[in-house]
Amino acid sequence: MAKREVDIVVISDVHLGTYGCHAKELLKYLKSIKPKMLILNGDIIDIWQFSKSYWPEAHMKVVRRILKFVTEGIPVYYLTGNHDEMLRKFADFDLGSFKLLNKVVLNIDGKKAWIFHGDVFDVTMQHSKWLAKLGAVGYDTLILINSFTNWFLTAFGRQKMSFSQKIKAKFKEAVKFINQFEQTAADLAVDKNYQYVICGHIHHAEIREITDTEQTGSVLYLNSGDWVESLTALEYHNKNWTIFKYNANDFNTDADEDDKTDAEDLDAKMDVKSLLDRFKQEAE
Repeated sequence: MAKREVDIVVISDVHLGTYGCHAKELLKYLKSIKPKMLILNGDIIDIWQFSKSYWPEAHMKVVRRILKFVTEGIPVYYLTGNHDEMLRKFADFDLGSFKLLNKVVLNIDGKKAWIFHGDVFDVTMQHSKWLAKLGAVGYDTLILINSFTNWFLTAFGRQKMSFSQKIKAKFKEAVKFINQFEQTAADLAVDKNYQYVICGHIHHAEIREITDTEQTGSVLYLNSGDWVESLTALEYHNKNWTIFKYNANDFNTDADEDDKTDAEDLDAKMDVKSLLDRFKQEAE
């Protein structure tokens, strides 16, 4: 099957190494596209919860597929987030077409795009990192319980439900005055004269024009969502931004034919296992 050509793909909040990560679905998506540039906008590997006890093969396959893009010479930007903040000590690392950064400004068809994860705007992250980490563990536990619940609901022909989305919706108004994430990003982007501001972090895919608080200008705000609940990505092609939303019916269920080749090619070019083991040691 021919791969779909895309100029730029932005994904974030994959949370590899956690039970909530939809690695198999992400792998199918990555196999289906031929990007000219891939931007990994933070929280790709969840180092807060990274351990030897949970790292299934599907998660390794996602890493291999990303590294395959690198070996093919496709520019890959890994921008650090709060769940992989350990990597910030290696910022400005450059290996061929792979770049590890905290943020980046790119010229996209004559327009400046300011791209970063976005946790800097999160009040909880700024002032109570221990609370944020505790919340992350609780969130992952909730996802695990939700998975078991949905298994039973599906078995009895009932519709699936999302505990975390219901909780987020319930408290959305309560936290709105504390964390005006999108407006803050837009205000700073307008002040810096950027045309695009691209974030992740809040697990909510979005594309919308936002006017700054002072009413002096506007910016196109974009968020790539996540691969825990939303299963979304940002795509830029033919000078147009869209949100990709994963739908299982759009993909071939037998999409594993080249996994062995991926592994063999990468093993010959780089020691992927040693690289991941190093991440684990740093996290412990």
